[in-house]
Amino acid sequence: MSAKGNKISIIGAGFVGSTTAFALMTSGLTCEIVIVDINKDKAEGEAMDLSDGISFVRPIEVTAGEYADTKDSDIVIITAGVGQKPGQTRLDCISKNLAVFKTIVPKIVKFSPNSILLVVSNPVDILTYITYKISGFPSNRVIGSGTVLDTSRFKYLLSKHFEIDARNVHTYIMGEHGDSEIATWSLTSIAGMNVDEYCNICTRKCSGEMKFDIYEEVKNSASIIIKKKGATYYAIALAIKRIVEAILSNENSILTVSSLLKGEYGIKDIYMGVPSIVGRNGVKKILGVKLSEDENMKLFESSKVLKSVIEESKI
Repeated sequence: MSAKGNKISIIGAGFVGSTTAFALMTSGLTCEIVIVDINKDKAEGEAMDLSDGISFVRPIEVTAGEYADTKDSDIVIITAGVGQKPGQTRLDCISKNLAVFKTIVPKIVKFSPNSILLVVSNPVDILTYITYKISGFPSNRVIGSGTVLDTSRFKYLLSKHFEIDARNVHTYIMGEHGDSEIATWSLTSIAGMNVDEYCNICTRKCSGEMKFDIYEEVKNSASIIIKKKGATYYAIALAIKRIVEAILSNENSILTVSSLLKGEYGIKDIYMGVPSIVGRNGVKKILGVKLSEDENMKLFESSKVLKSVIEESKI
């Protein structure tokens, strides 16, 4: 599918929103990007800065606007909200962002009733569930960035350990985009071999300690980056671009987006990052991949963490 006619709106012109706009502008996936922010000057400044480089990319229009200007968007990306601060977990952001979403989601729905809503703001699983409830959209058209970035971090760290191309590492991080996420070691494969088999033909150690250290680094990566530079935005922008690409190109790609579970893995009525087939209409199918008994248990525990937050928030 060509970029002709594809319109993407980004709600929120902060670090993540503006970097996402840049990633999408250079991707050639869309012909129009609209940026909306409560700080109109910030949105206009970002649009002007991006527009100055239009002669270097495929034809595209980048503008700042009001919600009315997002009318008939194919995808609306929500990055607005209160960001995670040093020392906070993603779940700590919930109360303030709940109020924000109750304001912005109805406006999005009013002007783009046939769009796909892609939620990125944290805590992403909870806010995707909130967006689903407020919007009234079918669940396939409300998705979150989930653990797409976490999975990329996992692949990157494994590629460093084994000194191979990260694209040749096949695995998932599943569950909450946060502290209860799980690494699916039982599904991790390289060159058609599971990770333990691959260890037998390489010179790298593959102890339980190595697995624990890599998982901990994946889980804590965002907190470390936030502590060092204040925010994370480059890698998540690339993850968003990847999800948008799968949607607009109708790829039917398997990505660990945050999807509404309806009994898969014994879990219902919660959004979590799980392997899902993503195409032009959003989530086409959730895949019930075979996990180890321990991983299944941890995934269920992750869902309980998210459910408890929803119950406490009285969503």
